Amino acid sequence: MRFNLFDRPEDAPLAADAALMTDALLDLLREQTDATVVEAVRALAAADDSSRTVAALLPRLSRRQTENLISACGLFAQILNITEDVHHERLRLAHESEGGTHDGDIAATVAKLQAHGVSAAQVQAALDTTFVAAVLTAHPTEVQRQTVLGFHRRIRALLVRREHCRHPEGLADIDRELRQILLALWQSSETRRFKLTVQGEINNGVNIFPLSLFQALPQCYRRVQNRLRGAFGGGVRVPDLLHIGGWIGGDRDGNPFVDASTLRHAFVRHADAVFHHYREQLRLLLQELPLSVRRVQVSAALAQLASHSPDRETAREEEPYRRAVAHILSRLIAKAHQLGLTLGCWYGLGEPYADTAEFLADLHTVRDSLRAHGSAALAEGRLADIIRTASVCGFHLMSLDLRQHADKHAQVVAELFARAGLEDYHALDEAGKQNVLLRELRHSRPLYSPYLAYGDLTRSELDVFHEARRIKAEFGEQAVCQSIISNCEQPSDMLALALLLKETGLLVWRGGKPHSRINIVPLFETIGALASSAEVMAQMFELSWYRDVLAGRGNTQEIMLGYSDSNKDGGYVSSTWGLYQAESALVDVFARYGVQMRLFHGRGGSVGRGGGPSYQAVLAQPAGSVAGQIRITEQGEVITNKYANPDNAARNLETLIAATLEAVLLPPVSPPDAALMDALSAAAFRHYRELINGEGFIDYFLQTSPIHEIATLNLGSRPASRKTLSRIQDLRAIPWVFAWAQNRLMLPAWYGFGSAVAELCRDNPEHLEQLREHARSNLFFQTMLSNMEQVMAKTDITLARHYAELSRDRERGKAIFARIGEEYRLSLQALQDILQTDALLRGNRSLARSLALRMPYLNALGGIQVALLHQLRGEPEQSDLLNLVHATINGVAQGLRNTG
Repeated sequence: MRFNLFDRPEDAPLAADAALMTDALLDLLREQTDATVVEAVRALAAADDSSRTVAALLPRLSRRQTENLISACGLFAQILNITEDVHHERLRLAHESEGGTHDGDIAATVAKLQAHGVSAAQVQAALDTTFVAAVLTAHPTEVQRQTVLGFHRRIRALLVRREHCRHPEGLADIDRELRQILLALWQSSETRRFKLTVQGEINNGVNIFPLSLFQALPQCYRRVQNRLRGAFGGGVRVPDLLHIGGWIGGDRDGNPFVDASTLRHAFVRHADAVFHHYREQLRLLLQELPLSVRRVQVSAALAQLASHSPDRETAREEEPYRRAVAHILSRLIAKAHQLGLTLGCWYGLGEPYADTAEFLADLHTVRDSLRAHGSAALAEGRLADIIRTASVCGFHLMSLDLRQHADKHAQVVAELFARAGLEDYHALDEAGKQNVLLRELRHSRPLYSPYLAYGDLTRSELDVFHEARRIKAEFGEQAVCQSIISNCEQPSDMLALALLLKETGLLVWRGGKPHSRINIVPLFETIGALASSAEVMAQMFELSWYRDVLAGRGNTQEIMLGYSDSNKDGGYVSSTWGLYQAESALVDVFARYGVQMRLFHGRGGSVGRGGGPSYQAVLAQPAGSVAGQIRITEQGEVITNKYANPDNAARNLETLIAATLEAVLLPPVSPPDAALMDALSAAAFRHYRELINGEGFIDYFLQTSPIHEIATLNLGSRPASRKTLSRIQDLRAIPWVFAWAQNRLMLPAWYGFGSAVAELCRDNPEHLEQLREHARSNLFFQTMLSNMEQVMAKTDITLARHYAELSRDRERGKAIFARIGEEYRLSLQALQDILQTDALLRGNRSLARSLALRMPYLNALGGIQVALLHQLRGEPEQSDLLNLVHATINGVAQGLRNTG
């Protein structure tokens, strides 16, 4: 059942923007194509079954017309997404102007804290122990080129300007510029014709800082501090609790192109960006502080700083602040030169800063002097922002994590043992591995010898750790803080990494105790690994040697949880519940041993990879699992959606802080009924595994989705699979989810749920009411169902049926699709029964409205993609056909937005 999404007066501006952009694009198509393409667009947008319409249209179109049709549908989806974004922001601002708040705003959090009687002392104690990080990864789910994204930002800004423009000539200028951008978009290539390199990924990751984060970080901090001080008093101080991290350049898991040189390149690019930012901000600060000694009395420390200034202009003799800032600039740029950068400085080069602490000390001298003579307002502007940025970003911009698969670490350890004449490491059982690793870790004798020959893997891995040690010395201790072990399953996996850190000088003995300069972070990914994670950590905490290591790391242990592989392994319901149980068990283990836990959530953009609203996701965690310490991955299209705009970036960062404070300071949410969830999860897991392990399923998946074509799309530098595309176990979670989004089944995010609910209610009819009660009152279950509802609203079983016809074994393909179709029917029915609704997304009008705008064009692209895949499977050597398929993949991914 559908409901009217455009019947409210406040949606009139959206309708006007959508009409404006649609008319402009239709005019463009009339100029740049022909009437056949324009009519084809109209026909597809109105079609109930786009595949049937495509089947009738495509034979009449030339290759060029087909390409134009694909581009047109993709552009319609893009511009309608933009109009919806602008409208969402419009409604948010209107709501806030009326005094309203949203969950995730710090204002809403402050109101909740006050309502629960939380004191200023409690707030400050929570702030002092909070650590929140958004970690940018290069996982290849962003299909759009940076050039295209730049055009999108310009359209968005112009639509906002247009709304407030009242002059006819001004409106005409804006409309002309909008049409110029559409023309440039039309005539630009939306897909990359080259393989993205790691260096390109590094550049893309760094560019988000000057684009938005340099503004967003201090803006977010200021907003949080002002709100907290307004509610709890001016004494509340917000420490450096919010951080940006990264993986790009240090994540080697499955990426043979990441090595020591890319790690070095990443930090050179990081430093280049942050030093350029500091130089520009200090230049502007210098202009803002022409304060004269005739008007103010500066501190002795400031006068001393100014006395060292290289600026000897007569005009500056009575302007100590400008002279002091010039001195700071000369030292800062000297440090940049020391790091290999070639930034210029108007004042020459002074003595390089030894570290960020020296830089901050000079900035604090300026700030304290301003405050002392009644110029606090000047101290709290640009200068405060520079201080906050320097405190958070240092000279390294953002910390990079190292990451490698546990098997790779083990291979290196095995070769070190073999060359040293020790045990055959691979032949040992788990207890044996732990014994020999601890033996080597308890003394400082190295295993590696520069006089022996080692394999490529060993040399490459040790080089990475050596480079990390040098980078920490040059760019700052916080430049590299984590080393993550993918597919960690046993304590020996953690000890093996510790041995590699020891061999490269990152784990040393101090005062008779082991001291690691890097956190050893296990990543528990599969359903089985999640189930055993608490036991693995209990075994590690029993080791006195490891407890000494933790003591040197603030007695804090970080644990990373993998949403993607657990979902691919067991399906959405089992993955979600398995993660919840793992966290609960880990909370108990950490409490028992008195260790501070920091959870690192490896979430993707799609629901099948742990995606969904961050605020709800944080608060839905088990009691005690957040504990003020949380890191979350941000990747691909999520980075674009959340952080490409300064205001949007600041709000998303604010949401992470707000949710973390609520999780720490407010009463914990009630846990779900464990017995009910166990039964639901077990049944869903069984049905999911029966499907993916069934005879012929992998062939069906490979044939009825564009997975091979996705593997050749130039999204990122990393291969689509660890080995081949012939086994689900070897297929990476991103292309797995990406492919199911393209054929519009979204299967990883719902399959098994319907059968599981049917079984539970058949065995005990009271279970349905229990599930309904959970949907009303339990945040964990609400969040799970909300995410599933969003995905099922994007699922199109009619379109998916046409993809199923790509199966070469027609009878088996029909049988598998019939099974999937029945499960979809059951899952949709179960979801609506539990939510007690007759239509999806009744509670999420914004998403429903957005889907209604763009879905006709996405369905059209899907129909075209199916037809082209039929042709391509018959003519696999036709590169122009492959390019057209790539264009449809790009268009669908842009329209859906969270495909990976």
